[in-house]
Amino acid sequence: MAGRSPARFIAPLALVASALALYLVVQSTSRDDTETPAAPSATSGATKTSSKAKRAAKKRQRRRTYTVKAGDTPSGIAEKTGVPLDQILELNPDLDPQSLSPGTKIKLRR
Repeated sequence: MAGRSPARFIAPLALVASALALYLVVQSTSRDDTETPAAPSATSGATKTSSKAKRAAKKRQRRRTYTVKAGDTPSGIAEKTGVPLDQILELNPDLDPQSLSPGTKIKLRR
């Protein structure tokens, strides 16, 4: 036992420590962005956020068409725009989910 290197014992510990560090970094970056802070710093910040959300909701409601992006599906478009899927399909009878191509404009409102 006298001839063994201390690195023989330290190497496995270093491997476990680096794996733990990697796990912690991945967990901290994969948190959901919709989490609310525990204590807001000021009430005016909360007011600004809610007014921005209201403006975004109004903008979504006023939109009459939507330009399809890569990877979009009819249900995904309905969720993004706030327009029911049935209404999208009714306004676009020739809409085929299998043949959606980026750049295609679809109707959202009459």
